[in-house]
Amino acid sequence: SVFYVLFGVGEEGNLDVNDVPLLLVGYGFGASFVALFAQLGGGIFTKAADVGADLVGKVEAGIPEDDPRNPAVIADLVGDNVGDCSARGADLFESIAAEIIAAMILGGSLVKKAGLEDAMGL
Repeated sequence: SVFYVLFGVGEEGNLDVNDVPLLLVGYGFGASFVALFAQLGGGIFTKAADVGADLVGKVEAGIPEDDPRNPAVIADLVGDNVGDCSARGADLFESIAAEIIAAMILGGSLVKKAGLEDAMGL
């Protein structure tokens, strides 16, 4: 197991086996927290580019929104793409973290059910 190799779970003076669920929960919450801020950052970037393009186009130049004559429309479109990519990347990261946790739990359960003393016997 990853926790056995990295932290020496079960060895003298190191982590107890009962601490492993807490580490898994902490890893899951940490991944969700990072994903949340990645989504927020992408949303802020998108909104800032949209407001900037609207201000330049409507207020200063007096042209309609998303008019190709407004160079800030390109920044608006780039901002939309950055926001979409960061949100999807954050969702992907969070999903992969959950899958890693599920694989650890399933692997630990299988090792216990098989009656193996350590995971190196697989």
